[in-house]
Amino acid sequence: MVLSGVASDAHTWNLVFLQLLLEELGHRVVNLGPCVPESLLVEQCARRRPDLVVLSSVNGHGFQDGLRAIAALRARPELADTPTVIGGKLSTTGVADGTLSRRLMVAGFDAVFEDGHTEFGDFRGYLATVRPRVLP
Repeated sequence: MVLSGVASDAHTWNLVFLQLLLEELGHRVVNLGPCVPESLLVEQCARRRPDLVVLSSVNGHGFQDGLRAIAALRARPELADTPTVIGGKLSTTGVADGTLSRRLMVAGFDAVFEDGHTEFGDFRGYLATVRPRVLP
């Protein structure tokens, strides 16, 4: 799995927590760290061909950054069907009514775990469905 912060988010504690959780559940994780530009995310995903890409946001700009990241990932044919999720604080408004989640899903995310709108158990449940990809 590739784990990454979004481009504008310098927080690291969330990434450490997620990496430990994913590893505890038996996944191998490459943690790209905070403030990852879309170009680096795409390069690493194209090179590693992960079973899942996990993007995390704490600063409240996950929606905007997420839209750019998913567009960049989906633009690469070899990554077009790579399962990709985003979670955390998606906006600075504090309102979590599912609108942003729906828009991110339409943009190409496979799942969205919006702080205040979804439960942490939903993320763990999603992880249970992730299967290794068979690559050509």
